[in-house]
Amino acid sequence: MTPPALQTLLLDVDARGVARLTLNRPDTHNALNATLIAELKKAADWLAGEKGLRAVVLTGAGATFCAGGDLGWMQQNMKKTREQRVAESFELALMLRALNELPMPLIGRVNGPAYGGGVGMISVCDVSVAVDTGSYCLTEVRLGLIPANISPYVVARMGEANARRTFLTAKRMSAAEARRLGLVSEVVPTAELDAAVERELADLLQCAPGAVAATKKLVTYVDSHDLPTSMIYGADKLADAWETDEGREGIEAFFAKRSPAWRKR
Repeated sequence: MTPPALQTLLLDVDARGVARLTLNRPDTHNALNATLIAELKKAADWLAGEKGLRAVVLTGAGATFCAGGDLGWMQQNMKKTREQRVAESFELALMLRALNELPMPLIGRVNGPAYGGGVGMISVCDVSVAVDTGSYCLTEVRLGLIPANISPYVVARMGEANARRTFLTAKRMSAAEARRLGLVSEVVPTAELDAAVERELADLLQCAPGAVAATKKLVTYVDSHDLPTSMIYGADKLADAWETDEGREGIEAFFAKRSPAWRKR
């Protein structure tokens, strides 16, 4: 596995098939600019197509997870045409979608504060573990802007009522409140962050990767379809699962009281 060359990201894969994707602009608190957005999309496309990957851990270099949009990038956008601004905005939307739709679980290792687009980056994670000293804020309306591209993921994560409150007031959230609102999954002291992420990985590595990928798609499908349609989809996909190598291996291993081939210890 040879990751693509990247300037604003660090990307490596360990022997277990766990990739670590690090936002690497600590001098700007890992703020999103055109280069970082493009490279995140490039990295996500590579991760999605790489066989043998079991999970991706997303984190930030330095003391901040992601400060949202880079101020210099925003100033440049003010000088562009409407068509150029729409195109730049759509690049951000494509990047978030690519991360959201990774076939393997995306775990947020939220090592510090996150603002604006950084909250969107947390929201596309399947699981997120955050340090207890972090703070979070959807700051767009304070700048006269709107949280447009991140809104589908933040609303899905927090629910409409909580999204309204945090979007409309730019309310600053502590780590504890972010957990209560559903933005992050777990809050731990900084010294325990890596151990908490490893606990999540330990659980994931017990699971069949193909079944995990299919289940991610299942969740997305049933969330956007009515019950009768979801029942048909679910029956069809369960029949598919019984016919996979993983399905046969999992059932055989269970009755033979042995570990299935995919299980990592």
